[in-house]
Order: sequence, then structure tokens, then C-alpha cells
Amino acid sequence: MRELVLLCSQEQADMLADAMLDFGVLSVSVEDADVDTVDERPLYGEPGLEPEVFGWRRNRVVALLPDELNEYEIIDHLNATGIVELGPADWELRRVPDEDWVRHVQAQFGPISIGDRILIVPSWRREEVLSEVYPKEDQVLIELDPGLAFGTGSHPTTHLCLEWLAKHVKQGDDVLDYGCGSGVLAIAAKKLGANQVDAVDIDHQAVFATKGNARANQVRLRAMHSDDLPTEHKGQYDIVVANILSNPLKVLAPLLTAYVKPGGLLAISGILAWQAKEMQEAYRDYMHIKAWREREGWVCIVGQRTGAIDE
Repeated sequence: MRELVLLCSQEQADMLADAMLDFGVLSVSVEDADVDTVDERPLYGEPGLEPEVFGWRRNRVVALLPDELNEYEIIDHLNATGIVELGPADWELRRVPDEDWVRHVQAQFGPISIGDRILIVPSWRREEVLSEVYPKEDQVLIELDPGLAFGTGSHPTTHLCLEWLAKHVKQGDDVLDYGCGSGVLAIAAKKLGANQVDAVDIDHQAVFATKGNARANQVRLRAMHSDDLPTEHKGQYDIVVANILSNPLKVLAPLLTAYVKPGGLLAISGILAWQAKEMQEAYRDYMHIKAWREREGWVCIVGQRTGAIDE
């Protein structure tokens, strides 16, 4: 296969990408042409924050071409649109070796041990792994296919939350996984002995992935869009866990703490170590929270609800 690589300005990037897609290229990506240099600059912030800029100063537009499409036809087409005038120095053609990219990516994920209690196995490597590595007698096995959702167990925040659940889930606990992603935390809670487990997310793909992973692991839980979480469940959960990002966690402080029953526990992650103090301040009016453990610059922050509302 072939890739057509163009250099262009911030103003031209999106229009060029749209023009090439209309002309029949298979896919288009836009990259910072100054990446890994002193001129590199970040573009995207956390959800809910507007980026300072909506494109890089110098952009590299990369289009994957079907076999029947000639690169010179595309260049002529783009020049004819008036968006840009591309000379020989403004583009190049790269060969892409044929490879099973899905298998290549999957091969990078192996089994992940979370302490002594949890072993995560990618679904596509289950038979291979189980023929070589068997979970210990008191270890729970989670077969996982994240699909389009976050949560393979390899990210430090997921690892931290799983470690915390392994130490704190008791038989019969009711658990809420808010921002469930792949469902790995919800499934772990269920396998660790929880009674009712609810998993919610704002992304329908995440809900779909969680349901599929729950079926693969033969556990019963309720996965739903966050809008469908009944308000009458407030104050009903022994454990609420949320592994998302710091800004949504701040906004969700009154909601997440409200779902914890008196005496129940809250664990949140997706927080960088330097954000721990400001997260404590965001939750100050609802619950006393503190950092539980740090891993690779990320922290898991936990708290216990002491009163009816903790007001």
C-alpha cells in the first residue's frame, strides 16, 4: 500500500483532508510536522476544555491510497481546488508494507497480573496464555477485549483501581463503576465477590464493550448509559469507583459522593499526582478524600462517607 504525505499550514489541513477523502483515499490523518522538536506544541486538553489552538502551525497530512488511485491525480485535484499549490517539495509518497495490523497490535498485549488477586488476559490470547499460565487458587481471571473503550489493565490508573478493589471489595458489596470503559473494573468487582454491580458510561461504545466483556467472563452486571442510572440508587452503593479524568471528576463530585451509602467507600483515579490537592479541595464539601497510592505519576484517591449526606 502507499501513503501520500503533504505539508501544509494550519488553515489548509482540514480542507485538504476533506478533499482527499472526497476523491477516494482510504483514510487521512493530520499530524504535527514539528513533533519531537523544540517547536512542538500540545493541541488537545481534557474533555470540557477548549484547546488553545485548533491546528498546528505546520501540519503533515497523511493519506492512505487504494491501489487504483494515482498520486499525481490526487495532487492535480488538490491544486485544482484552490486550497493549496503543491509543488514537488511539498509532498512525498511512502510505501507501507502489507501486514496484518490487527494481529500486530494484539501481539503487544500480554497477560497482566494485578498484585496476587487479579490476572487479565486479552481475549485473543486466552488459549495460548491458559496453556502456559494458570491463575492461582485465589486469583480471579478476567478475559478482556477493550474494543473501542478505555481499559486494558495496562494503564497506571486502571492498575491502581484494580489494586484498590482487590483489597476492599467484600462479599455482597454493591458496586458502581462510573465511566466503565471496557468494564474491567466492574467485572473485577463482581469476580472479587460483589453482589450487584452497575457499570455506566457516557459513551455507548463503552457500554457495548462492557456488556460483551461481561458475557465473555460469565458474570452478570448491569451496564447502561449514565443518563439511565436511576436516581433512587443514590446512597445505595458500598463502593463507587470512577477512573476517568480530573476535570470530569471535579464536576462529578456531588454526584459520585451522593451514590455512596453511609460508611461506603469512593475511589477515583485518572488524576496526576500534582492534581491530588486540587481534587481534595473539589470534594471538600462532600467527602474527605486522600491519596491512597501513586503509580508512574498517577494517583488513586479514596474516601469514606461518614454521614447521611456528609454535609
